[in-house]
Amino acid sequence: MIKYILGAKGAGKTRWLIDNANEDMKNGNGNIAFVEVDDDHIFSLDYNVRLINADNFRLNDKESFYGFICGLLAMDYDLEKIYIDGIYKVIHLRIEDLEFLKNKLEKVEDLKDKEIYINVDYLLEDMPESLKDSSYEVTAE
Repeated sequence: MIKYILGAKGAGKTRWLIDNANEDMKNGNGNIAFVEVDDDHIFSLDYNVRLINADNFRLNDKESFYGFICGLLAMDYDLEKIYIDGIYKVIHLRIEDLEFLKNKLEKVEDLKDKEIYINVDYLLEDMPESLKDSSYEVTAE
């Protein structure tokens, strides 16, 4: 399952991802990966959450991003959840690209019992009907 975490800049999307990753680590049985484009949150995450700096992998388009996600799934059979923060800083993901990722990832057999959360800079009103069920909007409180 893929879920897009939406919200305006400063709405708390990164904090939502960190809090949920930490909570899932406490309650879950599988491994958790947190992907970001820098190491800013290394001390905010539970030390058992695998922190991966996506900037080290030269991602440049939706296809390389798709391959990167599949590589994460292939490297760790016990990987239960992947949280991806700030990928829009290195790859410009248009709405069509989000649909492409969702459609491609839903066909990956190993993903059926996994969860992927991707932080993107869109609002729920920007999303087409085909993505609304796969989207969660974070609002500043």
